[in-house]
Amino acid sequence: MRLAPTCESHPPLVMVHGMLDNSRVFNRLLKHLREPRRPLLLPDLPLRFGMTPIAESAALLGQQILAAFGPEQPIDLLGFSMGGVIARTWIQLLGGHRRTRRLISVGSPHQGTLTAMPWPRQPMAGIADLKCGSPLLQELNGNLDSLSTVACCSFYSGIDLVVLPGWRAVLPVGVQRMLPVWTHPQLLWDRQALQPLSEELMRP
Repeated sequence: MRLAPTCESHPPLVMVHGMLDNSRVFNRLLKHLREPRRPLLLPDLPLRFGMTPIAESAALLGQQILAAFGPEQPIDLLGFSMGGVIARTWIQLLGGHRRTRRLISVGSPHQGTLTAMPWPRQPMAGIADLKCGSPLLQELNGNLDSLSTVACCSFYSGIDLVVLPGWRAVLPVGVQRMLPVWTHPQLLWDRQALQPLSEELMRP
């Protein structure tokens, strides 16, 4: 877990990585910002290549947020790929909505992905949670009340190949923006993605 020092221009920002990543996946995006976002929490979650259930990862995320910022400090969240679903699960099912100001989702399969369909729940519980119509996604999409106070924005690639089809990588509420990139990793390193993501992160 990396925690950067405090500045009062924005609330704390928490960035949640995807299944095959760690917190370093955000390095290029952070360097692209015209000014640092502080405080900044970059947890490294033990996703175990998709074996850890999403709800378990969400609970661990909540523990790290509590340890870093206490129980009441409002925060912004950015989640990449599986990390966006983890962040959303913490917001909707574990009380995170009470302190979350904004949720920025980047290439996260909130509507499920066809690439997860062949994987069995044992031992790949985290991947199975991302199947189209999985019990977790049905629960999240079936009651959106806890997202009503959260400003949501979804960034996605029309041709993603990790989230398939790409349009499934959107939250059912909030702004949706398709980025002009061709692959899933480009969502965090292509300049055509970095600029709109940076603008969103720096918005008051």
